[in-house]
Amino acid sequence: MTFHLARVGQVAMSVADVDRAEDFYGRTLGLAKLYRFGDLLFFDCAGLRLMLQRSAGTSKVEAASPLYFACADLGLAMAELTARGVAFTTGPTKIAAMEDHDLWMAFFADPDGHLLALMCEAPKGHVFEETPG
Repeated sequence: MTFHLARVGQVAMSVADVDRAEDFYGRTLGLAKLYRFGDLLFFDCAGLRLMLQRSAGTSKVEAASPLYFACADLGLAMAELTARGVAFTTGPTKIAAMEDHDLWMAFFADPDGHLLALMCEAPKGHVFEETPG
């Protein structure tokens, strides 16, 4: 058997307020909470564990790598998250035209300013309209 790495099991991000992060990632985004242990909070993202931990410093939370959440329908996902209070900084944008699909994204931030996005691999030629609001 040959050694190789494949699946990422966990990603960690620092947050200023674990209670606020629990509300945003759990209630607003609708991620499934696995458990909380003190200032460590864990969500399931389709098999990838997202760990949120209170930042060691109180003045500024270090920026994390952006998280892109895959969705089947970008317009529907944006409408639902907008209704839950998410403010998108960039509406539906076609990022790349691939051979068999188009990659669309819409960007927003969590309460600590971490860059988040929805991504959708849509059929060639599909157009998503800007969500009003």
